[in-house]
Formats: sequence, C-alpha cells, structure tokens
Amino acid sequence: MAHFLLAAGRTSDAVRHRTVEEIWYVLGGRGQIWRRRGAAEVTVPLDAGTCVVIPFGTSFQFRSVGPDPLVAVPVTMPPWPGEDEAERVEGRPAWTSA
Repeated sequence: MAHFLLAAGRTSDAVRHRTVEEIWYVLGGRGQIWRRRGAAEVTVPLDAGTCVVIPFGTSFQFRSVGPDPLVAVPVTMPPWPGEDEAERVEGRPAWTSA
C-alpha cells in the first residue's frame, strides 16, 4: 500500500503495469482517471470515496481538477516487484503530464 498525492491542476505520467493489479481509493480532492485496455477506453471522475480497479496491462493516467490535491491510497496485488514494473505509455489525448 502507498499514499499518492497529485497537486491541484497536475497530470500524472501515463503508465501500464506489467504484472500487478491495483485498487485505488480516493481520500480527497477531485480528479479524473483515464484507462485504456485494448480498444476499450474510459475516463472516470474521482472524488473522495471513489474506488477504481486497474487490471494489469491497463494503461492509465490521473488528473487533479479541483482546487485541492488529489489524494489516494493504491493497493497493489501481488506486492510491487520493482522499478521495472511500470512502463510509460502514450497518455490520453489532450492530457500532458505536468
């Protein structure tokens, strides 16, 4: 488990995990998550209390859209294997990481 904070107005890098799945629980702030798996692509709003699942092999990216940071707790299954687990991918069109 980890603690994730994305400053207001910022966008994360887009990544895809090679072998782990994650469940993210939003503690505070407002934002969006973009996910792409194969041809399926979806953008979901995030608020406190939102829970999202990211299966392995899914490309994803977060954006903080409110005046406060987006704060979440991700749980990884199985445990995080190392720095090579997350590979950068092309993100959602019109979202650039900042």
